[in-house]
Amino acid sequence: MKSMRVLYHDNCFDGVSSAAVFSRFYRGHVDANADIEYEGLTHKAGQLISPESFSGGENAIVDFKYCATDKLTWWFDHHESAFLSQEDEAHFRRDTGGRKFHDPAYRSCTKFIAHIAKSVFGMEFPDLEELIHWADIIDGAQFESVQAAVELKEPALRLMLVIEASKNSSLMHRIIRNLQSRTMAQVLDDPDVREKFESLYKHHVESIDIMRRAAHFKDGVIQFDVSDHDLDGYNKFIPYYLFPQGVYCVGVSKSPLRSKVSVGTNPWTPRERQHNLAKLCEHYGGGGHAVVAAISFKPEELDTARAAAREIAEKLQHDLRQ
Repeated sequence: MKSMRVLYHDNCFDGVSSAAVFSRFYRGHVDANADIEYEGLTHKAGQLISPESFSGGENAIVDFKYCATDKLTWWFDHHESAFLSQEDEAHFRRDTGGRKFHDPAYRSCTKFIAHIAKSVFGMEFPDLEELIHWADIIDGAQFESVQAAVELKEPALRLMLVIEASKNSSLMHRIIRNLQSRTMAQVLDDPDVREKFESLYKHHVESIDIMRRAAHFKDGVIQFDVSDHDLDGYNKFIPYYLFPQGVYCVGVSKSPLRSKVSVGTNPWTPRERQHNLAKLCEHYGGGGHAVVAAISFKPEELDTARAAAREIAEKLQHDLRQ
């Protein structure tokens, strides 16, 4: 029986879904009886993955940056900013094992893993189509409306709230295991998951009021600073719910692990996108996708984060005025 540790993007619906789909793939392709354990990864200043995160058996990273170590067996990612350095990318390019994959054209890592499983290894997961479908909608911000994204009426979106805001790793790992064989409505009906959703939903409603007081809109850009509130896991579509005319959003938040700048594009704006936000954030040590990206600073670097947010907002406003 093989031992596998799956490192996934923590507090992210796509990260959790990627871990679930990869686990199904691994058990179907490598070892049906594999002992799989999970560990969530969070973007921090420097974003280095600790050597202690890797087990003595096989290791996989899904929906997170590459790590140049021989302990890494499998890797799947779809972010533009997938490599911390040119050396990391060179390490990836030299690998000929056929177990490490990167394609930023995919909106979700979950769908990317499912594609590789089918096209390279001949495996399909028809019973996971619902999960793959919703991971693509959520990570690609392909909601039918901002109301759907914020009002959270679908089981998948309610589960998204639990995944994005819960700090209980054991509950997260139970969700990953349950998603491999249950519908999202069934996963949500787990008493512990249901209880967590109900408490988080109350906080979600309160966060809309907090964001309404904290955010302001000018020259096409929504700006907010909620660093003095417990809102590290806020619903990122709330600013567009409050200011549907916004084109971009730049926000500052804080947690014990980091001071964070979040930069996004309104998925429902009719304006043509002018910027690759991943490239914009890379100048400050961050990254992500073309339409949504972030920068993580050390917790004590809140002033630096605020200064970066101001610079980015001013650049976006200037370009929108042209």
